[in-house]
Amino acid sequence: MKFLIGILVFFMLLSGCSKYTQETNTIQCSFSGSINNSYSKKDTIEKLMHNYMQQGIPGLVIAIYTPSSGYWGSAMGFAKIETQTPMELCHLQYLQSISKTYLATLILKLHEEGKINLDDPITKYLPEKFIKYIDNANTMSVRNLLNHTSGMPDYLESPSYITFVLQHPYHFFTSDEFLSYIENKKQQFTPGSKFEYSNTNYHVLALIADSLGGNHDDLIRQKILSPLGLYNSFYRNIKGNHNLVNSYMDRFSTGIVENVSQLQQESISCAKGDDGIIATPFDAINFLKSLMEGNILSDSSLAQMKTWVNDEHGNPIYGLGLYHVMFSGIEGYGHGGAGAGAASGLYYFPEKNIYVFLGTNIGTLVDGPIVEKVIELKLKVLDLILHD
Repeated sequence: MKFLIGILVFFMLLSGCSKYTQETNTIQCSFSGSINNSYSKKDTIEKLMHNYMQQGIPGLVIAIYTPSSGYWGSAMGFAKIETQTPMELCHLQYLQSISKTYLATLILKLHEEGKINLDDPITKYLPEKFIKYIDNANTMSVRNLLNHTSGMPDYLESPSYITFVLQHPYHFFTSDEFLSYIENKKQQFTPGSKFEYSNTNYHVLALIADSLGGNHDDLIRQKILSPLGLYNSFYRNIKGNHNLVNSYMDRFSTGIVENVSQLQQESISCAKGDDGIIATPFDAINFLKSLMEGNILSDSSLAQMKTWVNDEHGNPIYGLGLYHVMFSGIEGYGHGGAGAGAASGLYYFPEKNIYVFLGTNIGTLVDGPIVEKVIELKLKVLDLILHD
């Protein structure tokens, strides 16, 4: 999403230097779940959060699960600055590209049902009207899309797309429109030969799911969200949800935040497969926990998700909808996400048996002092959580 955010920022810059606001309605809510307020690192983490909140971060949430301590979480700052609505654990956060893990899980569910073979060419499942946009589509397998080894260009990096977004910033894109921005663009490398992250991979996977099951939106709800009781998780149907946080951006990298909620909502609403999930912190935790514990997929499917491809340095980097990460020397699985006015991370660290969700309602794709603080805080919190 980084290139898209740059586009949106540029569009806002065209409007001049006056204060910019696109606020939407966010109501105050009250978290009613049970958390362990005796969690041993509670005070230290909250002190760290408080220190960083004083440096301009609008709102922040952290949620943790361990078998020994159970659930614990904390929220600070504001879900909406303009009305001084406090951030709470019941507020919905943007998961951004963490959504790719949900879609990958759906594709593997369809694989288990015998509806799709991961090593078949995508042309076996993708409707003909979409195949025409993709160079050498017959050489790309479903697995190549899942682990970003397809060589398919990223539609978000098309100059024509940039131009159109600048002229029509609130346009709702169809799949034909999205894919038209990679039409006539050459495959970037031989499938399977390297890793290169492309949002188009997951848009196409969503179209494949549509062709197999009718509507991948419904399939995500029917096969993942509803069976797991994730009733505070939503995919794409986000507008009008008053528990959803407002979104902010440090437009000029000056430490002054502005409300970009409408831009954030528009970009998420027309995303397909590569983005689109909003959820409470504990719903996000429970999704990843259920996935890692084998409550969604079979052991063999989960093992495939954790079969990593390597980066240019030979280090494991990505499986099927999961990043392989190292924080403070500890191995983890999960995904991060960032947008115009939000950022999040969702990780499982098997050595410590710890699940962590971190979310904020400020975009982290435009460099600036607040963004630097968000990144610093993430690293410090993870270091604190992962070490005794």
